[in-house]
Amino acid sequence: MTARIVDSAEVDASAQVGDGSSVWHLAQIRENAVLGRDCVIGRGAYIGTGVHLGDACKVQNYALVYEPAALERGVFVGPAAVFTNDHYPRAVTPTGEAKSASDWEPVGVTCREGASIGARAVCVAPVTIGRWAMVAAGSVVVQDVPDFALVVGVPARRIRWVGKAGVPLEEGSNGQWTCPSTGAKYIETEGQLTEEVA
Repeated sequence: MTARIVDSAEVDASAQVGDGSSVWHLAQIRENAVLGRDCVIGRGAYIGTGVHLGDACKVQNYALVYEPAALERGVFVGPAAVFTNDHYPRAVTPTGEAKSASDWEPVGVTCREGASIGARAVCVAPVTIGRWAMVAAGSVVVQDVPDFALVVGVPARRIRWVGKAGVPLEEGSNGQWTCPSTGAKYIETEGQLTEEVA
């Protein structure tokens, strides 16, 4: 199945869009960006130069994913979410001249497999959002988010653990957590959560 790219989308000739992916109205995919299979890029979304998306990622309407971001398989980016890429953003140099590409060093946001970024959240690079973690809508992420963490607020802080289904986990004994939706078990050790091996 080939990719579906609507006429009003702007996809650079050097970008790669995987089979089964959809790029919707007014979206922009920049030079050398790579989208895996079965991705969805919503209306007005921006995928920066060289950004990599794994298979089955969903970038919702008007989200801005600036280079050099990297999203692993199954990442969700909510409407109007923003991934920054500049430590010290300025339009001009200290002498008042317009900044060029050589005047700054881009830094990126990394989203591990299955992570979800809520609507209007801002991820301030460089940060890594862990596997199956969830960033609540409107949050501002300024430090790395552990696997399976639910973070909220400004700045974002962990308030719960979530499983692969996205549902908050229920605490048991001896650091064990259970997903009420799937029954999957997890173990908490020194502030980190891992899946329990059967």
